[in-house]
Amino acid sequence: MALITCRFFSETLGMSTSMTVILPQQTASQIGMAGRSGSGKFPTLYLLHGLSDDDTIWTRRTSIERYVAPLGLAVVMPNVHKSFYTDMEHGDAYWTFLSEELPAVARSFFPLSDEREHNYVAGLSMGGYGAFKWALRHPDRFAAAASLSGALDIAARIEKEKGTWIGRATDLIFGNKDVRGTENDLFRLLEDARGVEGPKPALYQLCGTEDFLYEDNLSFKKACEESGYPDYAYEEGPGDHSWEYWDENIQKVLARFFPQG
Repeated sequence: MALITCRFFSETLGMSTSMTVILPQQTASQIGMAGRSGSGKFPTLYLLHGLSDDDTIWTRRTSIERYVAPLGLAVVMPNVHKSFYTDMEHGDAYWTFLSEELPAVARSFFPLSDEREHNYVAGLSMGGYGAFKWALRHPDRFAAAASLSGALDIAARIEKEKGTWIGRATDLIFGNKDVRGTENDLFRLLEDARGVEGPKPALYQLCGTEDFLYEDNLSFKKACEESGYPDYAYEEGPGDHSWEYWDENIQKVLARFFPQG
């Protein structure tokens, strides 16, 4: 695998930013890890970070590079700071950056496929919200999306976090506006999906039963089941909001999206 720290200028943000990228490499003599790279452009996983992290965190806290090596899969990990993958009320347009500029820039630098069936998105916590938001707002772009311990009920989370550092962050992002029923509300997007023709991305939701976002995840699970979303799976088990849980469960995501044998 090639591990690349990519620093580039964003026209949307009006400043330099970064993404961490893993690219497949065919190897035969690498000790302890097999590498695979197919012909043509690479299938791609956009892997999103949480509220307190950046684009380097998945490579620092998990073995994501080792997990994707035998899959021939590229991984693009952007930096979006404390933005909730949203065009901020008091800040920068991180939703536009993520959903429009980032894929175009990444594909201009690297041989990444733009075919729907070759594109996936996943994330943890804030990134789980971002992954489902991206997939539901642009179902024509992704084969599947996964949320690990996602902050999926954003309206409820804003209410619960008033006065905390998370609450101060969401004040800057969403202002004093109620997000219920807006395009930043996953429940609204789930309802909208009923009227969308054509294939929809598979949704895979995972959360630990000791996670502080567990109840938020149960609320979204109920909404998905009641909506009759066509390809939805939920999995829970022991675990809290921790890298031990995410390192274990990103492997489940990869096994589900890219089955071997």
